[in-house]
Amino acid sequence: MSTSTNLRIAFRFLTARKRSMLMSLAGIIFGIGFFIVTQAQTSGFEKFFIKTILGTNGAIRIEDKFQDTMFAMVAGGHDKDASKFEVAGDRSARKYIEGVEDPDLLTEALHKFKNVAAVSTVLEGTVIADSSFKNDTAKVYGIVLDDQLLVSDLGSQIVRGKGSLDDFRNAPQGMLMGRALAELLQVSPGDSLILQAGTERRRYRVSALYETGVRDIDKVRIYIHLTEARSLLRKSSGASFLQVSLFDKDRAPEDAVQMSEVLRHGVQSWQEREKSWLNAFQALQISAALTVSTIILISGLGMFNTLAMLVIEKTKEIAILRSMGYTRVDISRIFLWLGAIVLIVGTVGGWILGFLVTYGVSKIKINLTGIFTTETFQVNYALSHYVVATICAIVVVMTAALIPARRAARLEPGDIIRGTSQ
Repeated sequence: MSTSTNLRIAFRFLTARKRSMLMSLAGIIFGIGFFIVTQAQTSGFEKFFIKTILGTNGAIRIEDKFQDTMFAMVAGGHDKDASKFEVAGDRSARKYIEGVEDPDLLTEALHKFKNVAAVSTVLEGTVIADSSFKNDTAKVYGIVLDDQLLVSDLGSQIVRGKGSLDDFRNAPQGMLMGRALAELLQVSPGDSLILQAGTERRRYRVSALYETGVRDIDKVRIYIHLTEARSLLRKSSGASFLQVSLFDKDRAPEDAVQMSEVLRHGVQSWQEREKSWLNAFQALQISAALTVSTIILISGLGMFNTLAMLVIEKTKEIAILRSMGYTRVDISRIFLWLGAIVLIVGTVGGWILGFLVTYGVSKIKINLTGIFTTETFQVNYALSHYVVATICAIVVVMTAALIPARRAARLEPGDIIRGTSQ
C-alpha cells in the first residue's frame, strides 16, 4: 500500500490513545529540550573558561632550555679497542636550564611557524608590594606592552583607569595591577607603592587596574616594563618565558611538540596546562547528558507500553486490513509511522523549547568568581547539541515503536477471528 495511506491510518490509530501519546510526546519534548539546555550551559562555561585562560596566559608558553644527557656506548661489544659513540638519553634524563637565555633569537624563530600570531617576552620575579597601608607578596611581570597586548586580552581587561594604557606606556615607573591585589593593598590608579626584590627597593605608580576574572592571578600579578623589571630583579638579559598566541588555538599540542624539538626548550600548550579543568568540564558534560537522557528513555518506555496496548486494542482492525490485502510490511510500517510522528513533533518541539530556555538562562544574573568571573550564565549555541539530542530520541523512540510494530505484523486474520492470536 502507498505511504500516504499508511500514514493516514497511523494518524487514526494515534488518536485512539490521545492522553497516553500526549504524555509520551511531552516527555520527548522535555527530554530533548533540557538535554540541549544542560549541554549549552556546561559547554558555555567551558568555552568561557578557555577564552579567559587564553586571554591571560596565552595558547603556548616557552620556558626552560633543555639539554639531552649524553651517555657512551661501545660499538662492537666490550673489546677495549672497540670504538665508542654517544647517544642522547630519554626526556626524563634531560638537563634543564632555567629561563630563556636569548628571547630575541627565539622570537625570530617562532615567527617562522605558520600558526604563530604573536610572541611576548616576559620576565617574572617575586617581590614584596608595600603600600602605605599594607604589604603583601606579589609577582612582577616585566613586559613589552605592545607585544603583551597581542598575545593576551590585557587591553580589554582594564577596569579602572580606562585609557591609561598610554599612561603606562609613557611612564617608566608605571605599573598595571590586578584589582584584587589593589583592594588588598588599598591603592587606586595614581597612587604609588614600593616594590622590593631582595635588597632592591623602588617606587612605582599605579597606572591602571585590570581584572582577568581569575582571582589567583588578579591578587598577585603586577605588570611593569621589561627594562624596569630587569633592573629591579637584577637580570640584565634573558627572560622567564615567552607567551605565544596562535591563529588556530586547537593546534597548540602539535605545535608545542614541534617547537620543543626545534627550539630545544620546554614548550607547554594550553590544553596540557589546563588539563585538569578541561577534564572536569568534560566529565560534567557527560554526567549532565546521561542524567537528562533518562527523561527521553522513560518517555520511550511509556510510548512502548502505549503502542503495545494499541496493538491489542486494534487486533480486529489489523485483521480487516490484512483481509483487504495489506501485507505484514504494511502493518509494520503503520506502527513505525506512529513512532515517527511522535519523534518528529517531539524533536521540533524539543528544539524550540531548548533554544528558548537556553536564551532565558543566558539572561539570569549570577555573581561567580574563582577560576573565572562572570555576571551571567554562560551558554553555547552549538548545532552538535541538537544533533546529539535528536540521535538519542531517534534510538529510543524508534526502538520503542519497532517491537510493537513487529508484533502487529505477525498477527494473522484467521487467528484473530478464532481468538487464538498471540
